Amino acid sequence: MTTMSMIKALNEGLRRVLEDQPKSLVMGEDVGRLGGVFRVTDGLQKDFGSDRIIDTPLAESGIIGTAIGLALRGYRPICEIQFDGFVYPAFDQLVSQLAKIPNRSGGRVRLPVVVRIPYGGGIGAIEHHSESPEAYFAHTAGLKVVTCSNPNDAYWMIQQAAAGDDPVIFFEPKRRYHSKDDVDTESAGLDLYRARTLREGRTATLIAYGPTVDVAMNAAAAAAEEGLDLEVIDLRSLSPIDWEPLFASVRKTGRAVVVHEAPGNIGVGAEVAARLSEECFYSLESPVLRVTGYDVPYPASRLEDDYLPNLDRVLDAVDRSLEY
Repeated sequence: MTTMSMIKALNEGLRRVLEDQPKSLVMGEDVGRLGGVFRVTDGLQKDFGSDRIIDTPLAESGIIGTAIGLALRGYRPICEIQFDGFVYPAFDQLVSQLAKIPNRSGGRVRLPVVVRIPYGGGIGAIEHHSESPEAYFAHTAGLKVVTCSNPNDAYWMIQQAAAGDDPVIFFEPKRRYHSKDDVDTESAGLDLYRARTLREGRTATLIAYGPTVDVAMNAAAAAAEEGLDLEVIDLRSLSPIDWEPLFASVRKTGRAVVVHEAPGNIGVGAEVAARLSEECFYSLESPVLRVTGYDVPYPASRLEDDYLPNLDRVLDAVDRSLEY
């Protein structure tokens, strides 16, 4: 075990990809000489050269379009979108080309492209720098969508994403970038598209991913002081979703609360709630509830704490679930 921040874990994971896969490369705005605005790619250009760590123009559509062309020629690009809200100029390339070409070719063409996107709030930034656009991509057939919540997962999931032949949208929770934890550098322990149960419980199930996993764990710890035994599941993969651990947990607890930063309207939580209602109807003791960001543009930093799901909002949802 080695203690790392999430930034360091991602950096080390990318380093292993570049060492193990000669056709891999990293490309994006300021990823080379600067090392990325969050320093995730710090030092990589120095060690692997400017032909593999490529500083691109400020043109997200061009970044993804070029990556598609490189993948067609046998390369394995890892693209960085500098901030979540900057991905929208590349949306057409992502959903119309990257997601569709493998199917359009009958599977003869593979596009092993990883698109890294720092996402979510908690850093005091405005719109286009604090958004959670994951539902757009989870809705798009042909794209895999994953997100890490801790340094160990960051280290292994970036390597697993880069090792596959499918396009992967890799969301990194920027407010967790500086969190430190143990990283097992010898064994991944879990497939990229599997959910992980972080805490066993029988009172209710908390389902979270990315930046809100820590919120859910803190809520479970606080609830334990009141005699409530909450189970916590980290989805990790948003497309595909690993449903069986969720079904098994809810059949045990009878209650579920889904937590994410993105707005609730037609979000990932809505899909989770719908599927749990379909598959676990006779086990549920109350409706599946959601604790999410609000259905408004991301607010100014002074309102950020009121916008983001927090411990009190999660515990309030648990209380409401128990009242049924």
